[in-house]
Amino acid sequence: MDANEAIGIIEAEGAGPARRWGNSPGDRYGRHDHPYHKVLFCLSGSIVFHVDDRDVELGPGDRLDLPAGTAHAATVGPEGCDCVEGSRSVTG
Repeated sequence: MDANEAIGIIEAEGAGPARRWGNSPGDRYGRHDHPYHKVLFCLSGSIVFHVDDRDVELGPGDRLDLPAGTAHAATVGPEGCDCVEGSRSVTG
């Protein structure tokens, strides 16, 4: 999957605008959550998301959906990662 395809999917689902980002090998994100539904595609490399009950490893072409309020951390794989993500507001 390339960036344009991932952006198209995210925006067609109403989770845009999508943004592209990347990280260096071994980078980490501490535990946090978001007030929105996160949609993420890994384009290259790898990243592991750590949620309460499991680890979710993403490689090229993999998708992750994180519901609003889901606490998570992340660890970037040994080759770094390149991702595209978007968010969908949660209305009550």
